[in-house]
Amino acid sequence: MRRRAWVAHCSGAALGLGLWGHAAAQGRSPTLLVVGDSLSAEYGIARGSGWVALLEERLKAQGRQAQVVNASISGDTTSGGRARLPALLTQHRPTHVIIELGGNDALRGMPLSLTRDNLTAMVRTSRAAGARVLLVGMQMPPNYGQRYARDFAALFGEVARAEKVALVPFLLAGVADRPDAEAWFQPDRIHPLAKAHPVMLETVWPALKRLL
Repeated sequence: MRRRAWVAHCSGAALGLGLWGHAAAQGRSPTLLVVGDSLSAEYGIARGSGWVALLEERLKAQGRQAQVVNASISGDTTSGGRARLPALLTQHRPTHVIIELGGNDALRGMPLSLTRDNLTAMVRTSRAAGARVLLVGMQMPPNYGQRYARDFAALFGEVARAEKVALVPFLLAGVADRPDAEAWFQPDRIHPLAKAHPVMLETVWPALKRLL
């Protein structure tokens, strides 16, 4: 990854055949619940142009009768997601949960141990509700401190390995590490433009496809 480019622009087949069949046997379509922050909540872009909406379109184009619930909130942290998750699981009864949180924890300087504990709790709560889990990671520029940035990026993999769940290491791969990364972000240099969201979907899709 071209870290300097990231620092420069940042200021601050079979998709779940087993669960698909299980859901069908219960007389309901599979439900994918996305619990994320502004990167999944279509911050600053037109409704329907974010990667979550594009995921729903792809599933429909493939003839899959799946519901995608986007429960992402701009500015949310892992603490917020952890608090919201039980009610979301009860309400939507998802077969799959995609957790895309942690970036705001780092921006606020929250302890890595808290982020790790919250993500672990969310994974376990989701699995206890009968859902398969995909954890989506984030990275921070080194100006937050080389060690902090390294340890923050690593914690997603640590949680995924410990809990044996699927992982996307970096949601903004192919966007934040481009030579022309600045041209792919909104003026705040944090939130991607709409044109970046198809790339984000392609980053998520392989792991999600294997999971589902």
